[in-house]
Amino acid sequence: MTQIAVIGLGSFGYKIATSLSAMGAEVIAIDNDAELVDSIKDRVHHAVVADSTDERALRSVGISEIDAAVNAIGENIEVSIMTTVVLRRLGVGNIIARAVSQIHAEVLQEIGASRVVQIEEQMGEQIARSLLTSNVFQHIAFPSGYSLVEMEAPKGFIGKTLEELSLRKLYGVLCVALQRRVPAIDDKGYSKLKTDIFPAPAPNARILENDILVLVGSEHGIRELLEGW
Repeated sequence: MTQIAVIGLGSFGYKIATSLSAMGAEVIAIDNDAELVDSIKDRVHHAVVADSTDERALRSVGISEIDAAVNAIGENIEVSIMTTVVLRRLGVGNIIARAVSQIHAEVLQEIGASRVVQIEEQMGEQIARSLLTSNVFQHIAFPSGYSLVEMEAPKGFIGKTLEELSLRKLYGVLCVALQRRVPAIDDKGYSKLKTDIFPAPAPNARILENDILVLVGSEHGIRELLEGW
């Protein structure tokens, strides 16, 4: 079983810890606030009150043996940085750290964080995109310059095949999955709509009204596609 430590049990850390636990990970939740630790103790494998800047305290809860650590501390930048240093000293190979500014992110990367996430910035960008492109349900930008977009098929797509749309040729964008709502009958005999997912759809797959496309491509290509349709 994958062992993951989540340090800092504010809203972000709490959600990460409980979600990982629900997915089957063995989570060690750590915070210096006893009330926060008490609130999560029944939802994770182990919850500990500890100072994350204290190397001996983290060693005592087995941090050196875990598969990954999430440093979810945000506003207290000094503690965030010191915690990342301690995790690196204890030999944690995979450290995901939260940053609240670009400078904070750069420092965390310099001292050994494997991955840095800027939640406020990423959520702000996603909300802005959703306001300007109402048919986009999700837009995830990766550090590599590529993005994943989940969007409802524009009117101009309906009735055409993926080959006819030439998304890869025109924009360098791949359709990696199609989601389609189709009529079905539930266990009680009532009509309902269910969602069928078609991974890696063939070039001759025809787009229907209300289809949802999952697209992957460069940020530039995705932007051109959204602006063009």
